[in-house]
Amino acid sequence: MDSKRLDLNLLVTLEALLAEQNVTKAAARLHLSQPAVSAQLSRLRDMFDDPLLIPVQRGMAPTAKAIELLAPLRQALDGIRATVASHSNFDPAKAKLVVAIACTDYMQAAAVKPLVKQLRKSAPGVRVALRTLDASQLESQMARGEVDLAFMTPQTAPPSLRSRPLFDERYVLIGRRNHPRLRRRITVEEFAQLEHVIVSPRGGGFVTPVDDALAALGHKRNVVLSAASFLFVPEIVAESDFVALVPARLVHDRTDKLKQVECPFPVEGFSMAMVWHERSHGHNGLRWVRETVVSLINA
Repeated sequence: MDSKRLDLNLLVTLEALLAEQNVTKAAARLHLSQPAVSAQLSRLRDMFDDPLLIPVQRGMAPTAKAIELLAPLRQALDGIRATVASHSNFDPAKAKLVVAIACTDYMQAAAVKPLVKQLRKSAPGVRVALRTLDASQLESQMARGEVDLAFMTPQTAPPSLRSRPLFDERYVLIGRRNHPRLRRRITVEEFAQLEHVIVSPRGGGFVTPVDDALAALGHKRNVVLSAASFLFVPEIVAESDFVALVPARLVHDRTDKLKQVECPFPVEGFSMAMVWHERSHGHNGLRWVRETVVSLINA
């Protein structure tokens, strides 16, 4: 049989005909007209080079080849139905799914950590694979199925990808709880004199846009450490007299070790969005994961 001629609808019709052994009853079962089912039976006979069903005194009887086809046909169609049902009726408690997420270390703490905790409760069979975010490669990675979801600033997201805003972030100044010089309200001059830790994603930098804003006010801060990751910063700040400007969501649950105060001058924040490819838009499991992310962010 030429596989190019294979039509799934014909196989569904064959299943109904073999079950009912009657064209009229099979047509009613399929919600088709009797002539339509008769025409499909003719195509099936040609496809399998066999009569499949032959007239008898009451109805029709399957041929030896038809009887041979029935079990594997039902097994194949049941497998297809189960696959379709698993995506249209996603059950988090029973699902088996791997979700590949690309994001920065900051979003690992701000969004992925609460997501993984929630998955262990409501969807223990859903696993998360973290990937380093590379905006220049993201579109092709998603097209190949290597990344299912990404968290990034909207302006850096490829325009061809779908996106949904998540939140607007602001910066707070942190220091250890008993920091001797970090008061709830400090002046710009006092801010500049503190020992600062900054984050330089490319590594080694000692200047950020904050320093430009500070220079416009006539001050220069005392930067003593340049870190490559935000995740490292709260730990060293909590164990020293260093301070740092960090995204508020990074330390919202660290009040036991860290004091948080407002920066004495305006510091521009940023927005975060969730990004995904059209190829995964209709996948009910991934849609459930996206909705779960939104619900956790808004909690």
